[in-house]
Amino acid sequence: MAMDIVENLNKILHELPGRVKLIAISKNHPEDLIMKVYNTGHKTFGENRVQELISKYRNLPKDIEWHMVGHLQRNKVSYIAPFISLIHSVDSLRLLHAIEKEALNNHRIIDCLLQIRIAREETKFGLSFDEIKKILCSEEFANFKNLRIKGLMGMATFTSDENEIKSEFEYLVNAYRQLKELFFKEKPYFCELSMGMSNDYKLAVRAGSTMVRIGSLIFGDRN
Repeated sequence: MAMDIVENLNKILHELPGRVKLIAISKNHPEDLIMKVYNTGHKTFGENRVQELISKYRNLPKDIEWHMVGHLQRNKVSYIAPFISLIHSVDSLRLLHAIEKEALNNHRIIDCLLQIRIAREETKFGLSFDEIKKILCSEEFANFKNLRIKGLMGMATFTSDENEIKSEFEYLVNAYRQLKELFFKEKPYFCELSMGMSNDYKLAVRAGSTMVRIGSLIFGDRN
């Protein structure tokens, strides 16, 4: 099994262009499997539950770059604020307030992506394009000093219809370009597009993704 994981990882890394970062999604997978990936030199992992993230952070090497990719509740931000590298799933101004507060408490700047809703499915979280514009225009946002918006994240509809997925990714890319032009033109750090998972990452990369979030293609199916 271990060899399979390393082979899976290397196959994906070999396929990805240099501009695309692989976030190995380790949720529901045991620490020994994460270490198999870590021992290849890959140190970027993503989790979607705060409790599991904290536990793995405590037990695993401290040079791992942890990404929060799941829905984040405001009252949980304090637990991950000391160490989180990037929060992909920021979906409200209230959550930004919580991140700003905890970043300040930890004397650091926390990098974030705004999650934009691109899928048809009701279950997906995320902001609309207009809601994002409203946040970025707000006086509250202008006063934040301890967080940095690095780009956007989106999850396509879980479907076998490639045209549907492509059009959703295109929508996300266009939203990113417009926001860059309107709000981040002089901000080189606004450069990330987190889109693409195990089932659709190749389409995402073609569309312009800079980060793919891949779990099952590396680790196999979850427990």
